[in-house]
Amino acid sequence: MKKKSKYTAVLICGLWAGGMTFNSCTDKFDNWNINPNEATREEMSRDNLLTGAYFAQMERGVFRVGEQLSGRYQITQALEGDLFASYFATITKWTYTTYHNDHYALYSDWYDYPFNDAYVEIMQPWKEICDVTNAVSPARAMATVIKVFGMSRITDMYGPIPYSKYGTAVEVAYDSQKDVYYQFFTELADAIEVLTEYANHNVDPYLADYDNIYSGNVGKWVQFANTLRLRLAMRISYVEEAKAKTEAEAAINNSYGLMASASDDAILHQSSSLTFRHPLWEIGVSWDDEHMSATMDCYLNGYGDPRISEYFQPTTKNGDYKGARNGMVSPAKEKYSGVTSRPNFAQGSDMNWMHAAEAYFLMAEANLRWGLGTGTAQSYYEEGIRTSFSSAGVSQPADGYISNQEKRPLSTYVDPNTASSVDVSSMLSQLPVAWEVTASLEKNLERIMIQKWIALYPDGQEAWSEMRRTGYPGWVRIQSYNYQTEVSDNQMISRLRFPTTEYSSNNKNTEAAIQLLGGGRDAAGTRLWWDVKR
Repeated sequence: MKKKSKYTAVLICGLWAGGMTFNSCTDKFDNWNINPNEATREEMSRDNLLTGAYFAQMERGVFRVGEQLSGRYQITQALEGDLFASYFATITKWTYTTYHNDHYALYSDWYDYPFNDAYVEIMQPWKEICDVTNAVSPARAMATVIKVFGMSRITDMYGPIPYSKYGTAVEVAYDSQKDVYYQFFTELADAIEVLTEYANHNVDPYLADYDNIYSGNVGKWVQFANTLRLRLAMRISYVEEAKAKTEAEAAINNSYGLMASASDDAILHQSSSLTFRHPLWEIGVSWDDEHMSATMDCYLNGYGDPRISEYFQPTTKNGDYKGARNGMVSPAKEKYSGVTSRPNFAQGSDMNWMHAAEAYFLMAEANLRWGLGTGTAQSYYEEGIRTSFSSAGVSQPADGYISNQEKRPLSTYVDPNTASSVDVSSMLSQLPVAWEVTASLEKNLERIMIQKWIALYPDGQEAWSEMRRTGYPGWVRIQSYNYQTEVSDNQMISRLRFPTTEYSSNNKNTEAAIQLLGGGRDAAGTRLWWDVKR
């Protein structure tokens, strides 16, 4: 019997159970006589009853969390974007594969999972919510925001993905990444409209019993959606500038605005209904698989950045903060465990989705390039740093750090095990933190992206996307490029290959999707649609 991929197998069950076509999830059909401005408690209860469990599943599915799921998080996030962004480096050697993602030698048992899990944990429950709600349901709108958030991460890993035709067939055709992004913007615009209307006329929280992000605060969801819209707008700014600016303006001008303070951070909170071991505690502390990278070492130590003690633990041997180089030829855990820094998460820490600081760095770039916003690029940049300090829990004022014109990233990386040194001055960005009014647009953009990269921690997936989009900040190159054949020397890995499961269960459409890639080759070095600047 022909094996179905995970997303198509689960999809069939959903279609039989739901009894509705995919169009019911995207078209504005009859509204069941609901007044979107006066949602009743009975209507809220109905949505809660039918959608709450699926909504909670979606929240858990963006970053895989749950009992015994840290290994799943590791192979969908920590061994993908977290390595490629040089937030962490592996210090262990797995018995089943010698060369892997940290060497840009993609390991299929790892790169299959982000794709497959997204369809099971995000797309399918979203489909179930669509089947029992209508176009003006806040539940559907909130679920759609999560869907766009989650699936934007997937398309930014792989490029073309099955999206617009999801739910219409067993073997689903892929959309080009451009088409996926355009649908994202349409979906976000519709969702923001619905949620804005609800928040304008209702003070009661919505889906509060199932929402572990904002406890049903719809106004906060609008701010998050606007910030996500601005993120995606800036992502396409080098390939479709006019569309990017239009979407950016729409996000900025919404009456609820963007995330503005640490209290707006999108955080998946642990609760009586959701408990999990924080995966970065388990991966980095309990298992000792991934520690601070050499790149993080050079930036945080070079700047004297006080976030270093919030992000990482001091080494057990020397009490300092040190990182390992990505792509080490033959890492030995027993040699690096005590001399490199573990991620600073407790077993019961909450899971970050998006920090409000990102909104300020997005605004800094939008202002620098297009003059958007009421502030200046400098004021947004500096407020981004302050907000990042607040989110990280740094107690000291950020002013001294912001005004520093002397300190720069380290120009030499010293391996904490071998004591060998590498000149990394040509690899890393070498700018001080302080804004320079007379600097070129490109130099100040680089400055913004350095601080944005630091502030995005621990979301390596988003940091990797921004590094590919802008070329900033520079990073310590992997130790050796000898163990892969698809990424040119000194270049950053550009994408994940399409899953092997797709070639076995959806071959015709997967082969067609290769032609939607700019290079026409399903390879780690093939750049995505929006990756045109580097």
